[in-house]
Amino acid sequence: MNPILVELYRGEVNESFHRGVVCVVNGTNEIEFSRGDIKQVCYPRSAMKLFQHIPLIVSGAFDHFKFTLQELAVMCGSHNGEHMHMEVVDAILKKIGLSESNLKCGAQAPTLKSDLYQLIKNDLKPRQLHNNCSGKHAGFLAYCTFKGLDFNDYISTNSELQKEIKKVVSVFYEFPEDELKCGMDGCSAPTFAMPIVNQAIAFKNLISPAAHIPEEYIKAAEIIVSACSEFPEMLAGTNRYCTDLIKITEGRIIGKTGADGVYCIADKQKNLGISIKIDDGKMGPQYQVAQELLSHLDLISPEEIKQLEPYHEFELSNFSGNIVGKSVAVNFE
Repeated sequence: MNPILVELYRGEVNESFHRGVVCVVNGTNEIEFSRGDIKQVCYPRSAMKLFQHIPLIVSGAFDHFKFTLQELAVMCGSHNGEHMHMEVVDAILKKIGLSESNLKCGAQAPTLKSDLYQLIKNDLKPRQLHNNCSGKHAGFLAYCTFKGLDFNDYISTNSELQKEIKKVVSVFYEFPEDELKCGMDGCSAPTFAMPIVNQAIAFKNLISPAAHIPEEYIKAAEIIVSACSEFPEMLAGTNRYCTDLIKITEGRIIGKTGADGVYCIADKQKNLGISIKIDDGKMGPQYQVAQELLSHLDLISPEEIKQLEPYHEFELSNFSGNIVGKSVAVNFE
């Protein structure tokens, strides 16, 4: 059984908790730190987005359409569906001569309540552009448009694009391509499962690539890391850990969330790859664990810790606004 990583207290009683796995690998894939079963298999979900657009860059489509780093960042993002995100995704679609109707991610309500309330106030419904994966899908469409492929088929596991993505995933995650289990993600695109340790290895390879990784993949990864570092607001958005972590560390640390309690990190200074998985799939505890881990390993400074503290430990309140308890990441000591 995996260890408890986050505890929720009501008063002085530990009312509930979240178990999970943590894995940290160094530049030679040695385990620097771990908790739980690091060979446990799960889907990286949206943490895989940083690898899903390597074919876009390698193919020449990125340069052909003159995409900006800001546009690439939103392709790699799980964004809030804020106006700034919709605007950039729409710009991508315009560059390739397509529209929102060509997306196959489905409509999703914007993340921020203020944006959702504004839609309701104006009697409008959520759109596909609001979907946190709309940038990813726009990037997929760009690849297919450039290659002259059927863009109606871009999320099929048998499409040229998804086969190229699977090959890239196998290389960066250092896991046999024929052993990658495929599932359908929340946005209907294929996603692949592998052990948690390999998810840490993949993020290490983003910033400190292994010798077996082709040069063209390495250059593409460098561009993606630059995009995420320079435009962290496109990777997530307002009041989001991914965005704030990258901003506060000035791009030294790249963090990317994934659905069902996944969080992956690349530390450019220490050449470390980190993966976190919350067993019950709850979204939120992975940020507390990430913050506790970064602090424990001295990967962030006291000032950075202070600025990110709201993600680490926080009070729990009821509907009347009364403080009833707290949520705490378990110390790794």
